[in-house]
Amino acid sequence: MDVSNILASHAEKYQSITVEKETPLEVDAGLLLATDLNPIEEETYNENLEDHLQNLARDGVQSLISSLFSLPSKPSPDGPLAILPPPVYQLPRAKPLPKPKPPTKWEKFAAAKGIQHKVRDKKVWDEEKQNWVNRWGRHGKNREIEEQWIHEVPTNADIDYDPRKTARDSRKERVAKNEKKHQQNAAHDIDRTLAVTRTSTASMGKFDKRLEGEKKLRGIKRKFDPNEGSIEQEKNSSLALLAKMDSDKRKMRTGPRAEEGDVNVRKAVRFASKGKGGLA
Repeated sequence: MDVSNILASHAEKYQSITVEKETPLEVDAGLLLATDLNPIEEETYNENLEDHLQNLARDGVQSLISSLFSLPSKPSPDGPLAILPPPVYQLPRAKPLPKPKPPTKWEKFAAAKGIQHKVRDKKVWDEEKQNWVNRWGRHGKNREIEEQWIHEVPTNADIDYDPRKTARDSRKERVAKNEKKHQQNAAHDIDRTLAVTRTSTASMGKFDKRLEGEKKLRGIKRKFDPNEGSIEQEKNSSLALLAKMDSDKRKMRTGPRAEEGDVNVRKAVRFASKGKGGLA
């Protein structure tokens, strides 16, 4: 039985993993990019375009996969992962770099005082066990005194003194204190947000509907002049405005003023009339 044809078709179907070309393909594993710089074969291109494109794609993918298998790898739940190197080509950004956000008041204060934000690790080193243990939670470092099998009892302790219970009560007291602090901070933030929303209206919250149990806002003056008043009040306010405008105009003068004798008459009149010298 002649099986040469079957072997030939099988070999053609599963081509070799090596890609032989006149100009080797340039592979940038960091970007998963393969570049073929060889000129297009016009004959195969015109004869069967679809097969020609498939062969070019196959060569590029094969070269890229071969380069990935030569890279170092690391294990993962889904299997080994290749560690990609830094990319060679510098691709242009589609959008400009985002502008850095200005520092907040707390960040400025921390920078001026040299305060650094430190994140506490979840694991701590246990000298007795010579191993890393959890800082909190079950079998955590904060429960070490509660779970140890031997305790030192003070000489003046009561008969019913329980060191494990004392340590547990102390830990629960610290937890309750931290939770109370957290609730106070949250309530303070809510009150501050509510105060901002109250004063954002035209009446500064005077005619807004109040919530049940809402505290009265402090430090906010809600004094509104009536839209309609007496003619005398309107006259006085207009004269006061004109006097202020005239006073500001005189302050803007830069040239020397003519004085009458040794007394500044203008200044004396303005002082005696409380800024209403023009009316006098």
